Amino acid sequence: MIADLPTFEFAFPGPLRDKLVTAVLDGTKTTTTGLLQDYEIDGEPLPVVGTRAAVVDSAGRRVAVIELVEVRVLRLGDVDVDHARAEGEGDDTVASWRAGHEGFWHGADYRGWLGDPTFTVDDDTQAVLERFRLVEVV
Repeated sequence: MIADLPTFEFAFPGPLRDKLVTAVLDGTKTTTTGLLQDYEIDGEPLPVVGTRAAVVDSAGRRVAVIELVEVRVLRLGDVDVDHARAEGEGDDTVASWRAGHEGFWHGADYRGWLGDPTFTVDDDTQAVLERFRLVEVV
């Protein structure tokens, strides 16, 4: 039952989350990227293949169920174009994908959450790349 599943949140509530959730629901988004440090800061274990989660929209509603099919930890400099394209944000190059993600990680919301207004990523920053499949739209 979806109410029993852990939640999966893309970005922070607002326009970006709404865009990403829409891409999950229409099947164009099948991967996502977070920073390894986020798991360490939150004291959370790395995601595990086979785990199912409820995707949450900006209003906090559970709108879909996804299942993780692949989890990789890589340097940002090693992210490949297939992963970038599968993020469903219209990026056809790693450079375009990277610019968009750096905009998020270097933005006020992420830096504010982190408590570091000067935080930056580089090629050696460790990222958690997740591939998932859409199981159910609620």
